[in-house]
Formats: sequence, C-alpha cells, structure tokens
Amino acid sequence: MSDASSVIDDLGRESEELDRLVAGLEESRWALPTPAAGWTLAHQIAHLAWTDRAALLAVTDTEGFGAEVEKALASPDTWVDEAAGEGAALPPARLLSEWREGRAALDRALRTAPSGTRFPWYGPPMSAASMATGRLMETWAHGQDVADTLGVVRTPTGRLRHVVRIGVRARDFAFGVRGLSAPAQEFRVELVAPSGNDVWTYGPHDAAQRVTGPALDFCLLVTQRAHRADLAVRAEGPDADRWLDIAQAFAGPPGAGREPKRAGR
Repeated sequence: MSDASSVIDDLGRESEELDRLVAGLEESRWALPTPAAGWTLAHQIAHLAWTDRAALLAVTDTEGFGAEVEKALASPDTWVDEAAGEGAALPPARLLSEWREGRAALDRALRTAPSGTRFPWYGPPMSAASMATGRLMETWAHGQDVADTLGVVRTPTGRLRHVVRIGVRARDFAFGVRGLSAPAQEFRVELVAPSGNDVWTYGPHDAAQRVTGPALDFCLLVTQRAHRADLAVRAEGPDADRWLDIAQAFAGPPGAGREPKRAGR
C-alpha cells in the first residue's frame, strides 16, 4: 500500500493530536457545547468514532456497509445527528476507548487492503488512499471544533495538504449539491503552506480565475469551520468568488457554515 501508506500515517498523527486534547478532560467537560449547533465535545468524538466504523465496514464488509447506507437513506436529514447522539450518551471513558479501537482497526484494514481496490462510500467509491484522506479531513475539522471549544490554538502542519486537496477536488460537487452548474474551466489555486516556505498550487497557471491565500484559511473555509469574512482567502473572477461562498470538502447536503465574527458583517 505504498500509495496510501503516507496518508494513513498522517491520519494516525492527526488522530493522536486530537486524542491528546481530550484524553485528560474531566468527565463534565465532555458536555461542553462546541461551535457546531447542538453538539458537545462528546458528539464530536462520537461522530468520528461512528464514521471510522462506517469506513471499516466499507473496507471489510460491503454488505454491512450497505445496511448503513440504507439507514442514511431512510432518514437523510437526521442520521448523522442521531448517530453522534448515541455515541455522546456513552460514558466518556468508554467513548474514548471505542474511538481508539475503531481507528486502530481502520488503520490495519487500510494498510492491508489490496492495491487498486475501491470501496463503497456515501458518494463515489474510494481507494484506500482516498478513504484515509477523507478520514483525515474529518478528523482535522472536528478537531478544530474541539480545539475552539477548549480555547486551544493548534499549530498547522503539512498534513493540511490532504484537506486542501479534497477541498479543491470537491469544487464541482459544491456547485452541484446546490443545484448550480459547475464552471466549465478550472481555477488556479495558490495557497501558502503552513511552513510559509512553500506555495501549494492546483490548476493551470494561466487560468482566468484564481483563489489565493493561506492554506490554513482555505481549509477552515472548505470544512466550514470559519466564515469567509473572517479568512484571508481571496478570489479573482466571478465563478471563483461564488465558489468561496459555497465551498465544502465534505459529502452530503450543503452545510450551514458559521456566522462571521467580524463586526458589521
């Protein structure tokens, strides 16, 4: 699995960083409300544990995963919240243990999956590398909610490149899920890496429309963890500007996003 091993390693590191934020919390703090409306810290970890289990089923038990898809189709507007709520009701120590066990099992399954295999998911089928990338994106995004709740400022790392890649690749999906036609031409995307010493680029260098800014801000935008007005991501061109209003790196219906923090917006 040489093509997937590096992102699986990064997924493990991202999960461990979040684990360190919650591992020593007093039980009462798991009930703290997070920026996601109606979700506590426990809901955030429960959601990750649940999606790790779903990913494990997709990799190891296609029939079992199909049953999960049927549940989603039966209650498309509530199934994510319901699953998170079930996990959040567990004692924090048990929830933490189940999250750790589930992500370890998924790590093993992804590493031993036959090269070239594609697994079912709630959207298009995914390779092991794509599955790991998606899990990393979710772990980082929900970890941001946890960090914001606890007042922790995380140091951005090169692992954000995985989140950026999903956000860029999901451009047309963001338009389509809102019933909009995707732009015919690619954009140029130029983002300053967390190190400050590199620029991550996507799309033709001579594209008529472009998006620029810090990679961290782009990741906060496409995971809808911050409002565009509070970020230093800029667009040139009407379609690129529209994209920044609706961008999302996650599957499913459009998210509600976050309210701007700046006064007067």
